[in-house]
Amino acid sequence: MSRSTEWIPSLWLDTFSELLYDDNELDYGDQWTLNFNYSQTDVVTKEERKKGWKIYAHCARGNFRCDSCYRTWPSARVVVLFRYRLQRGRGTVIMRPFGQSCRHCQDDEFDLPGFSKKEVEHALLRLFGKIRKNCYNEEEEDDDDDGSSTCSTKVWTKPHEAGLCEACILGICCQDEQ
Repeated sequence: MSRSTEWIPSLWLDTFSELLYDDNELDYGDQWTLNFNYSQTDVVTKEERKKGWKIYAHCARGNFRCDSCYRTWPSARVVVLFRYRLQRGRGTVIMRPFGQSCRHCQDDEFDLPGFSKKEVEHALLRLFGKIRKNCYNEEEEDDDDDGSSTCSTKVWTKPHEAGLCEACILGICCQDEQ
C-alpha cells in the first residue's frame, strides 16, 4: 500500500474520471466535473441551497509530511469536504482537503494530506452514493465493507489533536462521525 505524504490533485481527478467513465458510477448521461477550492467551508447559504448545492464531509485516512522539518505522520481523521450539485445535465463537485499542523514545528502551517489510491476510491465511491441519493433520488446502499466509513485495515495513529487539525479549528472535523 502506498503511503504518499504528498497532496496530489491529479490522483483525485484521474480516479474521479475512472470511476465515472470506466466504472459508470453515475450512469445517468450527465457530465460531471471535479474542481478544488482550498478555502470552502461546510456552510451552504440559503442562496446556494436554492441553486442545488449540497455538502458531504468525508473522514479519510491520509499521511502528512511537514514542509518545514519533513517529519511524516499518518492520520485516520483527515477531513475531505465535497460540495456538489447537478444542474441542467451538468454535475459539479468542488473538493477541499483539510490539513494538519506538525506537532514539532507548531508553525500554524497546515500541511495537506497524501492519500493512497484505495482511499481516494473509497472517498469518491461514498460521494457518488450521496450524489445518487440526493441528485437522482436513488436509495443509498450501505453495503460497502461493513457499512461504515472506516477501512478494514487498522492503522495505528496517535490520538487526534484538535489543536493541530484545520477542520477541528473550523468546527467541521469528523471526530464524532456517525
